[in-house]
Amino acid sequence: MAKNTLSFVCQNCGAAYNRWQGKCESCGEWNTLAEEDATGSVPVSIRSKRKGRTFALESLAGKTQDAPRLSSGMTELDRVTGGGFVRGSVLLVGGDPGIGKSTLLTQATSLMARAGHRIVYISGEEAIAQVRLRAERLGLSDAPVQLAAETSVEDIVSTLSEGAVPRLIVIDSIQTMWTDTVESAPGTVTQVRASAQALIRFAKKTGAAIILVGHVTKDGQIAGPRVVEHMVDAVLSFEGEGSQQFRILRAVKNRFGPTDEIGVFEMTGLGLREVTNPSELFLSERDLGTPGTAVFAGIEGTRPVLVELQALVAPTSLGTPRRAVVGWDQSRLSMVLAVLEAHCGVKLSGHDVYLNVAGGLRIHEPAADMAAAAALVSSLVNAQLPTDAVYFGEISLSGVIRPVAQTPARLKEAVKLGFKRAVLPESARGGDANSDAGLSLNSVNSLTTLVAEIAAKGSRRGDSPPPAEKNATPARFRRGEG
Repeated sequence: MAKNTLSFVCQNCGAAYNRWQGKCESCGEWNTLAEEDATGSVPVSIRSKRKGRTFALESLAGKTQDAPRLSSGMTELDRVTGGGFVRGSVLLVGGDPGIGKSTLLTQATSLMARAGHRIVYISGEEAIAQVRLRAERLGLSDAPVQLAAETSVEDIVSTLSEGAVPRLIVIDSIQTMWTDTVESAPGTVTQVRASAQALIRFAKKTGAAIILVGHVTKDGQIAGPRVVEHMVDAVLSFEGEGSQQFRILRAVKNRFGPTDEIGVFEMTGLGLREVTNPSELFLSERDLGTPGTAVFAGIEGTRPVLVELQALVAPTSLGTPRRAVVGWDQSRLSMVLAVLEAHCGVKLSGHDVYLNVAGGLRIHEPAADMAAAAALVSSLVNAQLPTDAVYFGEISLSGVIRPVAQTPARLKEAVKLGFKRAVLPESARGGDANSDAGLSLNSVNSLTTLVAEIAAKGSRRGDSPPPAEKNATPARFRRGEG
């Protein structure tokens, strides 16, 4: 009789150990090792002795054909996927619970089914009545989408193999699927990996596109072994705050399209509404004339996006001031604060700093450095920035403002939304950057120049001066003063 072999597998990264331990040495997480039965593996001594077959090798030169696409009927979703779903591709969609993943997929599958395609929606977490109730609430109950509530991968593959091959299959979610090939509980690393492999094999064999819905951890990462993300063709992340109506669909990985495109949606009572002009939506509730706010002209993929950065700098009585940021990189904020203090004389060691990207958007590009610095200095000296100006530029460790890519697209979007001026790196002037009529360009070579301009406005504050602490702020910009 074969001896049972037990192993302890990390439920976060998939690393296996021959004994239990509190901390996973691979990913560093605690209490993530679970006992699993490894008897499903075949010993080397009894494996097939079949010789491998030879195959032809080809060169890099040759004709290539674009992969045929299947439009989802939603422009924002097609933008993120690269133009639609590719036959035989497998996508992994992740997002926080209740963010709207099932709502998005219900809308997309209904539109595709109405277009005459065979669409199958398999739910492993909800009953058919719950899926129907959601479709009725969205006004999509008449769409000919085929539903099923099943978790056995073998039964799913056997059912889908009969009749015409579906054009799109939705598996909600992969953590609830299980297969007979391994002896582990549903949701474990071994089951998730084996179930995903069986579904991917079916997609490549039949040419059907499959969307796998994945859970996320408390850190926002897709739960389960990271190897699943390497197995699929695309990984999409559905982001957004529960208190905000905006939802961002971002491509983390895409073998058939770009990985820097985003799709913007607005959650309404009738489901997700596509936002064709996200800049206008993000700036719809601006606080005009308030110190500490600056408009950043960013780029998400090929789309320019204007968003408001809000900063608050307040004196603190604590020994260690607080640094909090929402929607931006914490390390990037620390770097900007260090450059402000080292090269511009801005003393922030006795102040709490808060930075927020309005609208729930998360910014990844370094071009937001100058907009963040302008908002921080504006809040510190209580000086309002021009309401018709946009800011973009990367700050180097020496305090020099470095140029960024796609300057004409940023300026064109600013002109379209009614902005009159732009503060940009000095090396970005010239060429196509000056082709936008009616836009005044203020080129800045170093961060010191920008800080001096904002501080000068803060020292001339009308007849009602700010409190004494903020009246003394301009003195902090002179070196040698604590």
